[in-house]
Amino acid sequence: MNIGILGLGTVGGGVVNVLSKNESEIFARIGEKINVTHGAVKSISEPRICADGDINITEDAFEVVNNQEIDVILELIGGTTIAKELVIQAINNNKHVITANKALIATHGNELLTLAKQKNVHLLFEAAVAGGIPILKSLEQGLSANKIELVAGIINGTGNFILTEMRDKGRDFADVLKEAQDLGYAEADPTFDVEGIDAAHKLAILASIAFGCELQMDKVSTEGISQISGEDVMFATELNYSIKHLGIAKKVDGELQMRVHPTLIPKTQLLANVDGVMNAVLVRGNAVGPTLYYGAGAGDEATASAVIADLVDIIKNTVSHDVLGWKSLVEIPNCDANDIESVFYLRLLATDKPGTLANITTTLAKHNISVESVIQKQIDAQNNAHIAIITNNVKTANLKAAITEIQSHKFIHEDVKIIHVENLD
Repeated sequence: MNIGILGLGTVGGGVVNVLSKNESEIFARIGEKINVTHGAVKSISEPRICADGDINITEDAFEVVNNQEIDVILELIGGTTIAKELVIQAINNNKHVITANKALIATHGNELLTLAKQKNVHLLFEAAVAGGIPILKSLEQGLSANKIELVAGIINGTGNFILTEMRDKGRDFADVLKEAQDLGYAEADPTFDVEGIDAAHKLAILASIAFGCELQMDKVSTEGISQISGEDVMFATELNYSIKHLGIAKKVDGELQMRVHPTLIPKTQLLANVDGVMNAVLVRGNAVGPTLYYGAGAGDEATASAVIADLVDIIKNTVSHDVLGWKSLVEIPNCDANDIESVFYLRLLATDKPGTLANITTTLAKHNISVESVIQKQIDAQNNAHIAIITNNVKTANLKAAITEIQSHKFIHEDVKIIHVENLD
């Protein structure tokens, strides 16, 4: 089996290293040698993390995808422009393709998977979600007897590192983000990580495989963590919650919810204790109940592990040509964001005077919202206070109407912070 790798950076170099390090174990499983014969790179002179003496290196990626001797293409470049062109060309050349490119699959996967099926080749992407965690194979194979009820996960390590540091060390967002960039966890432009776009790509893929529908990246409601403050982290801790940046997909009354946002989770739950750059995905099936998948969400050899697992499946012919692992896809209506019911955390900056809290709770009650918990802390000599509230389960539209009315009062000094609260047991 001859392999061509597009991109010999972190993941591509990791693939070469893992294939070399675990050559005997892989051969014992598949009875066949995997030969990385060609590789495409930006610059031939750039240093690499892997040995490349036996690989034909080129700066022309199309030279690799058009080589008739290559059986499988590993697309490890990233992005959605040249990567898409290369994948299409490889499929049209009747080559199997494996990619770690979540943006490509989330935005163009329907088209690419349909083309692959027409050409009777495989397009696999286990490494596109949660790095080394075999979550897609678990959904497709290990949980195939289940009707999936919920998928919820910490699927971006950068955001999880930032929130962990803010909680454990009392640091502010900007300070931790700078460290994440220095450590290589975050890019120079961290938008995709901290604003939830990376997690939304991954959630769109998870939801499609879990529920058997087309990829619908444009239907994922997305909110980042850049507005999470130290006060929110402090109040969450005092209320016995942890703040995590979650991707959540679930069906409620026949409608699909897909949302990425900061979330308060009870400290007693497993996801609340997934810290640092680690990833974890909770899947609840109607037969098996809740199951948790935990591991490294990025890194050279962790991601390479998932890439090679797809390669082994192709060699052993243990995958089908069905799009997203389903014989047929179903249409699932998307839930209107205003109809989503949730418990919410609210934080208000208000003048601390008699009647302020009563006015707030009265307005909430007017919109059928009751209060489960309240914490109030005075913050300055001008009688300003932060008020943190946990509501009951309420429809989002009702909460928005109540917040609009509350913010019209002169005793409220900034926009009310609103964060979902989820009990995932």
